[in-house]
Amino acid sequence: MEKEMIRVSGLIKRYGAQTVLDYVSFSVNRGECLGIIGNNGSGKTVLIKCICGFVRPTEGTVTVNEKTIGKDTDFIENAGIIIESPGFLNSLSGFRNLEMLASMNGRIGRKEIEEILRKVGLSDTGNKKVMKYSLGMRQRLGLAQAIMEAPEILLLDEPFNGLDRNGLTEMRDLLLSMKSEGTTIVLASHNAEDISILCDKTIELDGGKIIDERIL
Repeated sequence: MEKEMIRVSGLIKRYGAQTVLDYVSFSVNRGECLGIIGNNGSGKTVLIKCICGFVRPTEGTVTVNEKTIGKDTDFIENAGIIIESPGFLNSLSGFRNLEMLASMNGRIGRKEIEEILRKVGLSDTGNKKVMKYSLGMRQRLGLAQAIMEAPEILLLDEPFNGLDRNGLTEMRDLLLSMKSEGTTIVLASHNAEDISILCDKTIELDGGKIIDERIL
């Protein structure tokens, strides 16, 4: 039996009179990729923030790896996250940005950071200041930051913005490799090709409600 990694149950999020998420429920097993699709304003980013613990739901629960967010733990644990545009210190190199982030947990060192930069195609530019990075290079660095500590779960909100065709193929292949090794992925994307290549199932949001669920 597959291990359930994420369960969202009856999730409602209101901001004043506005209901942004309206009784959303689903589950994701270990090693699965769930695609979240929907137009801008449908609730995708707020849903991912609720799973992370960055936003508290008005009602309902989010359980990740048997821990309820906001009860057993404040924030999701052992997860790599990209929400909106990755933020880095522009005056520092890509390598130095990752090194500073890695120092918070102390799980990885220089060797692992160099290997991650190689995996995302930034080996030759890791020592370049981020202010000189293209949008696609910033996205690659964002993915490097999300995966560098080999998380059990990846929560990715439009992670491929700015990547060219080669970059898309490389990053999709990297995520497929991680999925095959048991990483659980939640991916919000407008790109139908991302969804068809990476995802095992999808939910479609409209006005904060799930209007469609599919096994791919």
